[in-house]
Amino acid sequence: MSSAPTQEISKPHDTVISGESDGGRMPPRARIVASAIELFRQQGIKGVGVDAIAEAADSNKMTLYRHFGSKDDLICECLKQVSARREQIWRDLEAAFPDDPLAQIRGWIHEAAECVFSDPRGCDLANAAIELKEANHPAFKVIVDAKQVHKQRLIDLCRMAGISQAEQLADALVLLVEGARVCGQSAGVEGPQQQLKRACDAMIAAYSAK
Repeated sequence: MSSAPTQEISKPHDTVISGESDGGRMPPRARIVASAIELFRQQGIKGVGVDAIAEAADSNKMTLYRHFGSKDDLICECLKQVSARREQIWRDLEAAFPDDPLAQIRGWIHEAAECVFSDPRGCDLANAAIELKEANHPAFKVIVDAKQVHKQRLIDLCRMAGISQAEQLADALVLLVEGARVCGQSAGVEGPQQQLKRACDAMIAAYSAK
């Protein structure tokens, strides 16, 4: 079984540095978004109010509401930026493994495993979906759209790699990765998530043989 690629690529993590660490050079809007993303990751979306976000961004509520009409608008922007950082991973993989879609898939699995093992807080988008269960919340569409784009990337790579059942393999890989993230949060360090790479390799081999 071939192993996951080891070539280094840049890693735009979901977690971002707050505006304070930038010496105040970030514009107020960027500081607010950066601080909100970090606080949402640490305390949950519903556990953080606009006062705390404004304070962490070295700003105030008036400035926050000048840039965002509501907390819901800020949540949507945060999730869009998180999704954009995840898209950068795909671009980095394409640059690292040009014209090799299977290597890009394995590279994505490697990156996913690194996140599972290094960040017990899991996926920002999935966590937000759990917190914002109401389907009519404006952030829910942002999450669904981002996940769809993410899966389509996998489907396209599977097709380019010559997998006849590209959609089914992409679904299986997404299920394995999402399941590993949940296990990483709930099953301890020696949980089933330790088998993520092996399970994904087996799934790729099974679909490649068809």
